[in-house]
Amino acid sequence: MKKYNFNAGPSMLPREVIEATAAACLDFEGSGLSLMEISHRAKNFQPVVDKAVELVKELFDVPSGYSVIFLAGGASTEFCRVPYNFLEKKAAYLNTGTWAKKAMKEAKLFGEVVEVASSAESNYTYIPKNFDIPADADYLHITSNNTIFGTEMRYDLDSPVPLVADMSSDIFSRPVDVSKYNCIYAGAQKNVSMAGVNILIVKDDALGKVSRQIPTMLDYRTHVQSGSMFNTPPVVPIYCAMKNLEWVKNQGGVKAMDKRAHERADLLYSEIERNKLFRGTVKEEDRSLMNICFVMNDEYKELEADFLQYATDRGMVGIKGHRSVGGFRASCYNAQTIEGVQALIQCMKDFEAQH
Repeated sequence: MKKYNFNAGPSMLPREVIEATAAACLDFEGSGLSLMEISHRAKNFQPVVDKAVELVKELFDVPSGYSVIFLAGGASTEFCRVPYNFLEKKAAYLNTGTWAKKAMKEAKLFGEVVEVASSAESNYTYIPKNFDIPADADYLHITSNNTIFGTEMRYDLDSPVPLVADMSSDIFSRPVDVSKYNCIYAGAQKNVSMAGVNILIVKDDALGKVSRQIPTMLDYRTHVQSGSMFNTPPVVPIYCAMKNLEWVKNQGGVKAMDKRAHERADLLYSEIERNKLFRGTVKEEDRSLMNICFVMNDEYKELEADFLQYATDRGMVGIKGHRSVGGFRASCYNAQTIEGVQALIQCMKDFEAQH
């Protein structure tokens, strides 16, 4: 039976990227060595890092004065590294869900944190708007896509203070005006690579402004100056990211990814609205194109477990919703196909016909 991967992360990758990475793990570029065992200082690995950096800059049209680095530790480590590097006295945070709250918690260790707005009172079913940003804040931090609750800021916010964004689950799914940000970071395992590497785009002249001493490994300047090679980087995930970024480019770049994202989401949201069994969980204007969340209508709530089993038996993988929301979540990252979405829709239609 064919499987359709809707996992929220680690998540689906293009088959050709998986096969290329697997082949390199057996024999990297005819060296007779596995990608998993070569030195990160090997002459034939440096071009992988260089190519990955080049692709990030090309796909996002990164302006001069910005660096691209690859680090380990997941986005959760950036929750700490961001304030270490940028928070002098006060930072502003937009609270749009679990990951934004975790980022705020870490920032409070370094200075004053102002929550400019929150949608917690409605279980994060919308993105707050028209909030005031303190003019004296060192930066405003946003989480562009919220995997758990299914909301997304699919635009570049205008901010009077430097902007920092966690784009872990929607990076490279749309064009981004990088010049509006001091720092963009993303754990790559949702939309770019396998688990194990973070991608950062950082404005060079924003670094070194805080008065505190920063431990060497937590200082972004360390990794900018060493080209991500200060210590052993996650070799295989960087290679996988490079191959996936090549795939994105060959598919037409982030504009093509944006078009595909809208096509997938339009199909699935239309079925959720049509089907008598289901309903969406967030406000329409803030619905994520990456993580599509839905639940059973109240009168059919008792069918939730039955539908999950029914869909699983039909090859749908990873559609169970997060416990904070319940119901179902179909993660439709760049690699997700229209075929996969249509297969899920057919499941929903066939289950409706039985009930």
